[in-house]
Amino acid sequence: MDTDVGDSEALLVQRHAGLVRRIAHHLVARLPSNVDVDDMIQAGVIGLIEAARNYSDDRGASFETYAGIRIRGAMLDELRANDWAPRSVHRRLREASDAARALSQQYGRDATELEIATHMGLDASAYQDIVSDAARCQILSLDMGGDDGTETLDSPDPSAGPLDHLQDQEFRHALVQAIATLPERERLVMSLYYDDELNLKEVGKVLDVSESRVCQIHGQALVRLRAKLQNWRDEHKAA
Repeated sequence: MDTDVGDSEALLVQRHAGLVRRIAHHLVARLPSNVDVDDMIQAGVIGLIEAARNYSDDRGASFETYAGIRIRGAMLDELRANDWAPRSVHRRLREASDAARALSQQYGRDATELEIATHMGLDASAYQDIVSDAARCQILSLDMGGDDGTETLDSPDPSAGPLDHLQDQEFRHALVQAIATLPERERLVMSLYYDDELNLKEVGKVLDVSESRVCQIHGQALVRLRAKLQNWRDEHKAA
């Protein structure tokens, strides 16, 4: 990739280099130890350069806001490109969510973890491995993109048009409503992790449980959310 920039773009990059480091350290603090912060910084710098090249005042957002989206997106792209989140993990998450959705329609309520595991022909331990992997690979994302099933829950594309932003706002409204229906402990984990931006270890201290248990609770919340939001997508397409 060509990383040459003009004088004005170079000044923007220089002024916001600290933003790359802050985002990288914040992201890495919430990921497994094998993710290297220097790799994230390198990817983030490329995102910052792209932001400096493409930004214009008529986007309706400050450069820092716009750059933050591009920087974080570049880091997530780097993680995905290096197979940090294998497709098999996304496939198993999709299967768990499909099972949760089917059981919810059958029972008229949210299914328990044991009911989902049994429906999938798994024991409790194998199912907990699936939801733990799902939580680790979700990385903060809550967006239903991904043609290959690698759904995320992420920031909107800053280059999207008005219709895309309207649809994104509708999705986020549906997401907020779905989170509100989660069991209390799952809802609390989501709030501490996404709203208060605590890492899994810090959430565990608040709840007085292990980090691995927090990961399981987080993963189960993602299974439920994906099932609920698939219902929303089906209704949205039919409307």
